[in-house]
Amino acid sequence: MAETIGSEGSSMSDKSAKIFVAGHRGLVGSAIVRKLQEQGFTNLVLKTHAELDLTRQADVESFFAQEKPVYVILAAAKVGGIHANNTYPADFIGVNLQIQTNVIHSAYEHGVKKLLFLGSSCIYPKFAPQPIPESALLTASLEPTNEWYAIAKIAGIKTCQAYRIQHGWDAISGMPTNLYGPNDNFHPENSHVLPALMRRFHEAKVNGAEEVVVWGTGSPLREFLHVDDLADACVFLLDRYSGLEHVNIGSGQEVTIRELAELVKEVVGFEGKLGWDCTKPDGTPRKLMDSSKLASLGWTPKVSLRDGLSQTYDWYLKNVCNQ
Repeated sequence: MAETIGSEGSSMSDKSAKIFVAGHRGLVGSAIVRKLQEQGFTNLVLKTHAELDLTRQADVESFFAQEKPVYVILAAAKVGGIHANNTYPADFIGVNLQIQTNVIHSAYEHGVKKLLFLGSSCIYPKFAPQPIPESALLTASLEPTNEWYAIAKIAGIKTCQAYRIQHGWDAISGMPTNLYGPNDNFHPENSHVLPALMRRFHEAKVNGAEEVVVWGTGSPLREFLHVDDLADACVFLLDRYSGLEHVNIGSGQEVTIRELAELVKEVVGFEGKLGWDCTKPDGTPRKLMDSSKLASLGWTPKVSLRDGLSQTYDWYLKNVCNQ
């Protein structure tokens, strides 16, 4: 597989190059916008869903014809938890396939120099080897609860590869691990484990509760990456990587759910008890991505879990509690 690392030096040296960040209001897209601005990029194209519906092919084509961006970061997607995936499977496969197909094809047709497509660790088989290498893709069955979303994301990877093979076009894919940080979803019913824990400990502290009880034994191992680290990795890959294979983007650091809960409890400042309901399921015992390929390219994460949690809690207090 042809893979290059900055064969012509930095490919993103022009800070005035026009960059379209699709999905700029989400957890991932907003972090990428912050990172690009921090690095001095001055010509970002950002469109809300109301301004540009990426599922409408004609609208996407006219947008690319008019704007002609040099780089595209595709962070727009329909996302949701297990319940949403089970309830709206047609939306999760259909909307994501539409977004990807429209953006990737129009980007190629209108002369975009390079595109980065972002997926998710759910693309891998349910019983993939741990840590999960890129080569595990399509080697066994998916987790049934989110296969609609996963199949759309796998199709996105394969679309990028197909355009590279047929047209010699520089489309690459990155697969992030579990993410957290500013603009995360703290909804009480459909948020992921880390923001859910943060909200529960905060509410327990505010209400003077004596104990917070968490499902399971606390023994499963999970990996978390701060979204600012992901954004940094995305700019790095866009600048330095051109290859057929997708690249895992993880922290490489594992933490048990028990350790995570203790850390969140400490950061939030909840002084009551932490209990465990061992009658409830634990879920997958271990889920870790093998990010050695990204490390070999020269990128490593910078935000520690404790620092990232503190920053995220500060954001939560200012932006969620004040609403």
